[in-house]
Amino acid sequence: MPKMKKKTADTKDSHERCPLRELLTRLGDKWSILVIHALADAPENRLRFSELMRAVSGISQRMLTATLRNLERDGILTRHVFAEVPPRVEYELTPLGLDLLTPVQALVTWIEGNWGDIERARADFDARGDA
Repeated sequence: MPKMKKKTADTKDSHERCPLRELLTRLGDKWSILVIHALADAPENRLRFSELMRAVSGISQRMLTATLRNLERDGILTRHVFAEVPPRVEYELTPLGLDLLTPVQALVTWIEGNWGDIERARADFDARGDA
């Protein structure tokens, strides 16, 4: 019988640093896809912070700041600061962010096309009392 490898801190750390898990965690959060989608719909894929606040309904200023910072760190968008009074800051999708639009749009299209079925499945599930 093969010897089982003991799970050490090293294997745990490498598993936690898995690029797929890391990026899915980022993109699968509540706000990232909505921010990316808002930028995709904007002229030249660029919006000011206040415009993003309006475009992403329900997001707090603090959460939008954190989401933008994380997406910038991952290379999905870039931040442009203009030396004006008051300062103007705009966010724009990078080439990497634009490339991400293909699977994001596919997901949005899938949700839109299947939303009625999803709602019916939820209603059926809730009516059975399994919740």
